[in-house]
Amino acid sequence: MSASMPLKEVADLPSPPFITVAGIPNFRDLGGYPVAAPANHSIRREVIYRCGEPSAVTKDGITTMSNLGITRIYDLRSVPEIERNKNAGRGGIVEWEGCERVFVPVFRNEDYSPESIAVRFKDYADGGPEGFTRAYTDILNNAPSSYKTILLHLANEPEQPLIVHCTAGKDRTGVICALVLSLCGVDDEVVAHEYSLTEIGLPDDWKNAVIEHLSHNPTLAGNPEGAKNLISAKADNMLATLKMVKERFGGAEGYVIDKCGLTKTDVDNVRKNLIVEKPAVHVNI
Repeated sequence: MSASMPLKEVADLPSPPFITVAGIPNFRDLGGYPVAAPANHSIRREVIYRCGEPSAVTKDGITTMSNLGITRIYDLRSVPEIERNKNAGRGGIVEWEGCERVFVPVFRNEDYSPESIAVRFKDYADGGPEGFTRAYTDILNNAPSSYKTILLHLANEPEQPLIVHCTAGKDRTGVICALVLSLCGVDDEVVAHEYSLTEIGLPDDWKNAVIEHLSHNPTLAGNPEGAKNLISAKADNMLATLKMVKERFGGAEGYVIDKCGLTKTDVDNVRKNLIVEKPAVHVNI
């Protein structure tokens, strides 16, 4: 898939939360979901957006994001990953006037050794909650500094809308988005549902190109089902991850305080900024 190849638009994506941004897959608003308490409160919309990598964005897509008021785009990818994907014809860096790209890689450059990639690929290719939970534990152990930067934005600059993305906008992005929703009191089943929307948010042509690319990796050679699992986003996998976060880290609040270094005041500010007294937009979950 070349960087200039337009992504196939999916006309039937639910909107909200999906927003059509020409050239960027899996673009959606994290807001609008109900919180468990108090009643008739929900997650503020038009603050946090999530998506896949933006290298094929068009001028119209940039205009759409500018109209959304987005001022910061947080890139969770690592340099070797960006370079490898650029060599495959996608995955470069995109910047535009009025929006600052903030480089917050979850994994260190050395984490892209063939051995490290093989371990992660095997966990994802397993396709079940156990493998994904191992992979997401690895993300959580590596992400505190990156996630802290994003969380402090939410605590201190709620009037500055932001984008969080990795490559697919599924794993590293999915974990930070799940933490934010959980921190604000969204039920696990709702968090898992939001995560699972990536199943429909990634267009078929994007998936097919990635599966073809993955098929050349020795870990996935001759295992097309494993490659499909690697780009899946099943709700059960996120439910298992949220259970692990509670058991290992004391829940989202325990993780962001103990691992990311946020203060209780920071956490209170995130909640104050993101929980609004408005009925949820997404009610039939």
